[in-house]
Amino acid sequence: MVSVISEIGVNWDGDFDVVREMITKSKNIGCDAVKFQSFDEKNLGNHPEKSKLLKCAINRTNIDKIDDIAKSVGIEWFCTPMNPAAVELIDPYVTKFKIRELDGRILLENKTNDIIDKILKTDKEVFVSSCDSPKKSKFWSNSRISWMYCVPKYPCDLSDLDFRNFEDFNGYSNHCPDFLAPLSAVLFGAKILEIHTTLDKTQGFVDNNVSYDFSELEKLMDLIHKCKKITTKYT
Repeated sequence: MVSVISEIGVNWDGDFDVVREMITKSKNIGCDAVKFQSFDEKNLGNHPEKSKLLKCAINRTNIDKIDDIAKSVGIEWFCTPMNPAAVELIDPYVTKFKIRELDGRILLENKTNDIIDKILKTDKEVFVSSCDSPKKSKFWSNSRISWMYCVPKYPCDLSDLDFRNFEDFNGYSNHCPDFLAPLSAVLFGAKILEIHTTLDKTQGFVDNNVSYDFSELEKLMDLIHKCKKITTKYT
């Protein structure tokens, strides 16, 4: 069984009609959860898309609406917090958290930071993205942490991927436009897939270059099921 997460992230421009359609399509295609991001101006620095990104961030003005939409559709939602205040904001609404690759690097050094400390204190499930094997980290054996192999390149190529240590991971967070990337992860034993999604590739959504539209996602889901049938024969 592969759990598939639809990473809506910053591809909805703060438009509730867009996000409702994305959540609904994610549910109907068979995704197990949808994911968002929570950050503030300090996290973005001088990012050229700052104004557009801030519209997509989960904050005090939109979190109840997002929660209501997800509940009405019947799908779980969770979030990547990028500062300690964001952890406090989303904690009452979610059963799990995601730690992005940049913030998770410190775990490989057997250290933590304010964001990670707050997340771990919730005793909730945590997904952590990492480009390098986490096996030597003391956190690798933490039963509440699922490690997601991730190449922090937007987009990444097939040649950027290295599945040699994939047995050290629980899942895969995709930034590659080629289906072979997530499908390879499934064949190598991924139990979790995080896939960036977009409603329309012709629109200027920030993460369109690493996202699949829902027609593509539907095709990918079919291929994932076929891959699992293949692997089941040999396990």
